[in-house]
Formats: sequence, C-alpha cells, structure tokens
Amino acid sequence: MALKDLFGKKKKYASIPGDKARKDVPEGLMQKCGGCQKIFYQKELQKNLNVCPGCGHHHQISAYERINYLVDEGSFKEWDKDLLSKNPLNFSQYEEKIESDIIKTGLNEAVVTGEGRIHKVRMAIAVMDSRFRMGSMGSVVGEKIARAIEKARIEKMPIIIFTASGGARMQEGVLSLMQMAKTSIAIQRLHADNGLFISVMTNPTTGGVSASFASIGDYNFAEPGALIGFAGQRIIEQTIREKLPKDFQTAEFQLKHGQVDKVIPRQEMRDTIATIFDIHQFGGGESHAASSRV
Repeated sequence: MALKDLFGKKKKYASIPGDKARKDVPEGLMQKCGGCQKIFYQKELQKNLNVCPGCGHHHQISAYERINYLVDEGSFKEWDKDLLSKNPLNFSQYEEKIESDIIKTGLNEAVVTGEGRIHKVRMAIAVMDSRFRMGSMGSVVGEKIARAIEKARIEKMPIIIFTASGGARMQEGVLSLMQMAKTSIAIQRLHADNGLFISVMTNPTTGGVSASFASIGDYNFAEPGALIGFAGQRIIEQTIREKLPKDFQTAEFQLKHGQVDKVIPRQEMRDTIATIFDIHQFGGGESHAASSRV
C-alpha cells in the first residue's frame, strides 16, 4: 500500500445528501420559524404552544389544537358538528372545494363551537380555523357562532371567540354578508342579559369578521403580530393615496390606537381568561351573571 493511500484527500466542499438520505429524515420532524427563519424540532415548537422559542413568532394552529391548549383536559364537548355548507348560489366548484377542505383539515366548517371549562369554570367557546376556506364566514359559520352565543346567553355562561378569518365567503354572496348582522345581534342580546363575551383576534382577523362580532367584545384581545383590519393595506393606500406605517393593522398597532385592550402571548391566554372569570365572579364550576362587568 502506498503511503498516500493511508491519508484521504480532504474535500473542499461538503457533500450534498442524495435522495435516499433525504428520505431517511422523518417528514415533519423539523419546522422553520416564519419569523426568524430558524429551524426547530417540531416537538419543541409544539411544547411551546407553536410559539417560536427564539423570536416569539406565533405560528397558526388548528381549532382543535387551540381548544386543547386552552380548556381543562377532557372538558370540551362540541356543538353543531353536523352542520354542513350548501351551495345556494350554484357557485361553480364550490361543493368540490368544501369537500377538499373537509378532507384536508378534518373539519366540517371553518369554526368549531362547543363548551368546556377553564379552571373548572364552564364556558362556551368558538374557534375559527383559517385552513378551511381561509376561515371565511359563510352561512354555516355564522349560524354556528350565533347558536353558541345564544346558548351562552340562555345558560348564563361566558363565551370566548377566537377569530381567524379572511372575511366573508364570496361564494355565498349576500347570504354571507348577512352573517355580520346575525352574529352582532346575537352579541347584543347577550350583552342585554349581562353576559360576558371575550373576543380574541388571531392572525388574520380581516373583512366582515373584524367589522362585526370580533370587535364588540367586553374584552377585545389579540395575539402578538396578528393582522387585524377590514380592507387590505394596499387597497387603503390606493384609496387615500398615502403610504401607511409598516406595522399598520398589526395587533400592536391596534393596541397603540385603542382598537384592542391587550396583546396577549398564547402561553398567557389561559391564565388571563381565568383571571377575568374571577373578576366577574364565575367560579366553583357554576356560572353567574356578569353584572359586575368592568
């Protein structure tokens, strides 16, 4: 054996793993942060409620993930899961798109409603999911939310609604726009009976949802970095012919201008809501009228 054979020649460049090596890495093991672009183990992000440990960027989560993070274990009972969207305007391929989202998300619509408990306090909850038709509000979404509000009113429960929506669902035309009035009237009836409504705006909360029930809570909260507004920034700039601030329509911008009461990190949401329940004298697992609203 020649002396040169005892020593390998140092490679100038790192080798690129082949297709087989790539396939050996389990799919979904790693995830890139949408904020700082760092790569984390997916389990690490999940343990941190899908919030980046480095920069605090709040990644979007499904409706059921949010419910599991929030409510006491085993306490959630879903309502109106059997309600399904129709195609009242015979919009082309609408049924196919709905069916595709049902398969993709495991949801029947863009909102999950039901009841659960936080620190043993019984409450109604509605959580929108932007993976289903961008969380757009059609007839079924509006109906489910209105029913949840009404049940909260009748049974004297507080209600929490987490919004994540691109606005009204264009495939249902004016029937979709009508849901803005229907949900807002339901909230007004709740308020007239001294009910408690906590609105939590997540990314994104836009269009008809932001212009209706999402903005009329007794408490209007938001997650960090959430996009909140009615029309898009580009449309507004073209209309007023002015350049808007870079952070325009973010949760932090809305807080600064008095449109939300507080921006709350996801890890603090459960305890914050529990504190509000205590302030309004909901406790011991039973509901009380929120006549002490502050």
